[in-house]
Amino acid sequence: MSQQYHHDKRLDPRCVPILENLRKTAPKNLDVASREELIAITSTPAALEREEQTHALMDLMDNERIASRDGLRIETHDIRSAPDDNTIKLQSFRPDTDETLPCVYYMHGGGMMTASCFRGCYQTWARLLAHQNLCVVMVDFRNALRPSSAPEVEPFPAGLNDCVSGFHWIVEHARALNIDPRHIVLSGESGGGNLSIATTMKLIKDGHPDAVAGLYALCPYISGEWPRAELPSTTENAGIFISVNNNHGAMAYGIEHLEAKNPLAWPYFASEEDVAQFPPTLISVNECDPLRDEGIAFFRTLLAAGVKAHCRQVMGTFHAIELFITAFTDHTRMTGADLTRWVEECRPT
Repeated sequence: MSQQYHHDKRLDPRCVPILENLRKTAPKNLDVASREELIAITSTPAALEREEQTHALMDLMDNERIASRDGLRIETHDIRSAPDDNTIKLQSFRPDTDETLPCVYYMHGGGMMTASCFRGCYQTWARLLAHQNLCVVMVDFRNALRPSSAPEVEPFPAGLNDCVSGFHWIVEHARALNIDPRHIVLSGESGGGNLSIATTMKLIKDGHPDAVAGLYALCPYISGEWPRAELPSTTENAGIFISVNNNHGAMAYGIEHLEAKNPLAWPYFASEEDVAQFPPTLISVNECDPLRDEGIAFFRTLLAAGVKAHCRQVMGTFHAIELFITAFTDHTRMTGADLTRWVEECRPT
């Protein structure tokens, strides 16, 4: 075990060598003065090389032995997003049958700033879920810092608008997708957890309170500013895999929305009134994650608002461990099974 992590008895020992290797390549994350400065920093040759290394690691998680393509129908759909009339891609995964299935609408992580649902870890994750007799639709929304398959890089609300537009497209094409439009559960991890919560909130605000059957948010990245005294994990877990004690996320997404405490950008600020009409919601957090306590805080807001809500804490784990599929297949499968069970729990009556 490394000197950096061996003393932390909470961590699953399997995490230690992986965390140590990630720590060696992590850049220093100092505050920046503007969104433009952050874009310039992340566009340098050194930053682009680190990005390629990250992509290579994510693509190593594309594993047919864990979740095969066999027996699945996998399709890519180009759609128009409102209100900007831009083009984004959705990718659907389902058993190759004509059975009408529930749908998991999934938003990838990356702090709303980076990554793509076409990276290997998300491909295996979607196939694994689809093999549970689900239709999985992933949205490759516009990122706020580095491009996804959508070339535009735009701050809030671009990514949220794309996620909302993708949801409406799924409902409109439910027959072609062979899904039950009344049984769509939103999900995502980290930044995708933010967007799954925000998409639910935006649909309700837009007059669609019953559109979403359920929500399953993993390690949601929702408070926008760290550390926070009221969230002990932002201090005690800082630097375990991720370090969020800088202003990069807020600056990339639009610092004015953090300053305004806009709950559609940063759902940590949601009031009980904002979430009172939420569907059944499960929040999954990782014990050794800086973001752990903001997910728990949002769960408590849901409870106070009278929403059917549950929270699970995956002990001994770091942020989004479920997407480290080849290293922690057991966690991937267990969380996948829990998400599948939650989809069934949210079945409309």
